[in-house]
Amino acid sequence: MDGRLESDPFERADPPILALTLWPHRSLSPRGFSWVLAAVAAGLALPLASLIGEAAGWGLLPFLLAALIGLYLAARRSYADARLREELRLWPDLITVERREPKGAVRRWHANPAWVRLRLFEDDRVEKYLTLTGNGREIELGAFLSPGERVALHRDLGAALGRLRAR
Repeated sequence: MDGRLESDPFERADPPILALTLWPHRSLSPRGFSWVLAAVAAGLALPLASLIGEAAGWGLLPFLLAALIGLYLAARRSYADARLREELRLWPDLITVERREPKGAVRRWHANPAWVRLRLFEDDRVEKYLTLTGNGREIELGAFLSPGERVALHRDLGAALGRLRAR
């Protein structure tokens, strides 16, 4: 057996034939979100303008502030979740996937690409559910990607594995 596989498979020095880093897409930049938050705050302030000094204005204020704070917290959570990364590396004798969670946890999977099975489920509960099976485990790949992105990943990774097996 090759001595490289007996050491840590995630610490290889030779360059992989395919290296992909996957991460969730965020269509709104933090600066853009600041503008959205300001626009929503202005929009929520409009009903209060006509009620300044009245009891109804004070009654509405907590609900409008709760809506604004809820939007801010949801966006903050979304940007924190965007720190998620999946790094896929493919060598002739090894495939690795390293998933880095937003809170710092790291999950790793590796297998021999000759025995890896790549599957795209068309009719599952999750549209275009993509998995890799090998080394006694099945992992989901690119759960945060759109269905179209998972189809493209399946196509590209399947082609790379096919070229590798044809050698």
